[in-house]
Amino acid sequence: MFGIKRKKVDVFEVLTPIEGICIPITDVADEVFAKKMMGDGFAIRPSEAANQVVAPISGKIIALPESKHAIGIMDETRRIAVLVHIGLDTVSLNGKGFTAHVELNQEVQAGSLLVTIDRQMMATAGLDMTTMVVFTEGYTGEVPLGSKLHQQLAAGTPVLKQA
Repeated sequence: MFGIKRKKVDVFEVLTPIEGICIPITDVADEVFAKKMMGDGFAIRPSEAANQVVAPISGKIIALPESKHAIGIMDETRRIAVLVHIGLDTVSLNGKGFTAHVELNQEVQAGSLLVTIDRQMMATAGLDMTTMVVFTEGYTGEVPLGSKLHQQLAAGTPVLKQA
C-alpha cells in the first residue's frame, strides 16, 4: 500500500545445541571457557537423556577433529564462526562415544543434527557433558541470555538474535 516496501531484516540467530539448562559461559567448570580465552559464548548443562547435538547456526563445517568432541561452523555471509565443544575433557575419548553426522566443508542449517553422543559411555567415564557454544571469530556483541538463563531448553531453542 502507498508504494512502501519493507526491507526484509536478516536476523542472525543462535540456537541451543543440546537439550538442557542454559548457563553463562563464566559458570563452566573449565578455566579456558570460563575466562573466555577462546571467546565469549554460553553453555548448556545437558539433561541426562540428551544425546543429540544440533547446529547452533547455519553455515559451513570448518572444524571437525577425529575426536568428534568439537565442531566449528562458519556463517560465511556474516563471517561469524562458532565452536560447539561437547563436554569437558572429552577429547581424551579419541572419538569413542561420538557419532558425527556431518563432515568437513559440509553446509548445515541451524538445527541440523551434528553429533550423537553415547551418554552411557560418558557417564561411565565420569565426564562433565556441559556443552559450550563459543564465538571464535567475527562476533563482538554481548551474549545476553535474558529469560533463557538457568532455564531448561529444548535443543534448537533460539538463545540469541541480532539484526
